[in-house]
Amino acid sequence: MRSVFRFLLWIFLAALAVYLCIFCMVLWKQAHVPQMGNDYDAIIVLGAQVKPDGEPSLQLQWRLDAAAMAYEKKPCPIVVCGAKGADEPDAEAHVMAAILRGKGVPESMILMDDTSFNTRQNIRHAADLLRDTQPGTVLIVTSDYHLPRALRLAEDEGFRAQGLGSPTLGGYWWLKNHARESLAWVKYWLERYLNIRL
Repeated sequence: MRSVFRFLLWIFLAALAVYLCIFCMVLWKQAHVPQMGNDYDAIIVLGAQVKPDGEPSLQLQWRLDAAAMAYEKKPCPIVVCGAKGADEPDAEAHVMAAILRGKGVPESMILMDDTSFNTRQNIRHAADLLRDTQPGTVLIVTSDYHLPRALRLAEDEGFRAQGLGSPTLGGYWWLKNHARESLAWVKYWLERYLNIRL
C-alpha cells in the first residue's frame, strides 16, 4: 500500500507541476498579445455572464466598452456572441446588442450569434455571419486572460485576427479565471491535436 500511495503521490505532483507550467504560460501569453492595430474590417465580441436582472456582468460590460471604443476608432460590422445560459433571462448576444445600440452603434452594423455556448462556437458562428462580408482582418474583443486562446481559435477558423483585451476582476476572480483558462487550454490541445471532443 505504501508503494501505491507513493506512486499516486508522484503522479499528483507531476500533474500539479504541469498545471502550474500551463498557468504560467497563460500569464505569459496574456502579457505578450500584440498591440491592436487599426486595419481590422470586423469586430467579434465574445459573451460573458448576464445577471438575473438582465444587466451585464461587470466583465461583460468591460468587453462592450472596449468594443464600442474599437468601433468608434473604426466603424465596421460587430458580431456579438453568446446564447442564453440556464440562469440568464435573455441571450447574451441580445443584451450585448442592446447595450451597443445605446452606445451609438447602428443596428445595421450589429450581427448576433445567440446560439453559441463556448469560445469555439462563438468563433465558428461569427465566421458564418461574416461570410458575405469576408473581412481581411477581424478584431477579437474579450477579457485579457481569455484573449490568447480566442485568437488561436480564430486563426484555426481561417481568420487573420488581432485582439483587444478588456480588464478582468482582481483577487479571487482573477485566480478563478486564470485557473479555469489553464484547463481550457488543455481542452483546446486535446481537441485540436488529438481530435478528442470534450
